[in-house]
Parts: sequence; C-alpha cells; structure tokens
Amino acid sequence: MTKLKLRLDHNKGQNSWAEPAWAEFARFLRFGLAGVANTLVGLGVIAALDLGLHVRPAIANAAGYAAGIALSFVLSRRFVFRSRGSARTAAPRFLISAAIAFAANQVVLAAAGQLLGGDPASRLAAQVCGMSVYTLTLFVLGRFWIFKE
Repeated sequence: MTKLKLRLDHNKGQNSWAEPAWAEFARFLRFGLAGVANTLVGLGVIAALDLGLHVRPAIANAAGYAAGIALSFVLSRRFVFRSRGSARTAAPRFLISAAIAFAANQVVLAAAGQLLGGDPASRLAAQVCGMSVYTLTLFVLGRFWIFKE
C-alpha cells in the first residue's frame, strides 16, 4: 500500500494540513496519552504534597499543575508533535495556548452550565464539555502554531 502525501507547497516539500487522516489520528492518540501522563504526574505531586507532606492544598495544587504543564510541554514537543523547532519559541507559545484553552474551557463551562442546569449530572456534563474544548483547543494550537514546522 502506498502512502498518499498531499503537498500544497511543492517547492518546500513539506507536508501540508492535508496530511493523511491516519497520521493526524495517531498524533491525537499520542496527545491523549501525553494528557493521561501529565494528569497522573500532576495528581501525584498534589497528593504527595497535600496528603503526604501536609502542604496547604492551594500550594500543592499549584505545584501539581506546574509539574503537569511542564511534562505536557516536553511530551507535546517530543512525543506528540515530534518538533525539532526551538524550545525557546515553543515554550511561551505553549503557555499562551494553555491560557487560551483554559479561557475557552471556562466560557464553555459557564454556557453549558446555564443550558444544562444545576443538578449533579448536568454539572458533570458541563465539565466534560469544557474539558473537551480545552483538549481540542490545545491540540489545534499545538499542531498549527506552537509546534508548527
């Protein structure tokens, strides 16, 4: 079976956004695996600091999120998007993108909360909507801006 590679820029010989769908799907799966890893690391740091060392919950939470975001950047750069670009350029873009994704998450969470209602199942459904928008936003920004080659 031959690979179909669509190229919009024949002079540069780079793959365009029209890369085969299976490659994008594999990239998204790697993104999901990286997300699981950074979530587990972040939660592990939070639990170790909060429950193990009895650090204030807010500080433990901030440290866990910092560890998770740092791991997310490294895994996104190397494992998910396999970028060879400069980390100095990508790191600020990654932080900006995470902030944009979080803001989108908050907007969707508020809107879904209003639409779905206040019962526990509806609140959880609103959280899932917000998380989905966060994930998709960060993936798209990672693919087309942060780690664009």
